[in-house]
Amino acid sequence: MFQRILVPTDGSELSNKAVRAAIRLAAGTGARLVAFHAIPKFRTFTFDAQMLEGTAGEYRAAAVARARTVLAGIATEASKAGVPCDTAHVSSDQPWAAIIREAKRKRCDLVLMASHGRKGLQGVLLGSETQKVLTHSTVPVLVYR
Repeated sequence: MFQRILVPTDGSELSNKAVRAAIRLAAGTGARLVAFHAIPKFRTFTFDAQMLEGTAGEYRAAAVARARTVLAGIATEASKAGVPCDTAHVSSDQPWAAIIREAKRKRCDLVLMASHGRKGLQGVLLGSETQKVLTHSTVPVLVYR
């Protein structure tokens, strides 16, 4: 059915639930998993409190460390389920575009992602990354709620 499933994560609880669903689907279909995280670029005006706490270099180092930790956790869970898992992270101000690029680059035949990530005013102002992936992706997208 599916050979390679891209599962983007932002580390949120809903995203973690989507990751667990992707692992179950991959295990059931014999697919390989690609766990992916897009790191927002540093901005001096931001909704992300991590960017307000230090310099661009400090933010980048902390964000990469967090991405590696989150992705390593997914790889470990996938391994326990017998699912092969690749991981990748990039810096991008457009996570939706980075998700689509990675799905194409890794030749994924499905993107499985959470229905939303940001909440409140941030979600209203910045829009839903999931909605943008749904709108622009040529790879099928399964939205986990």
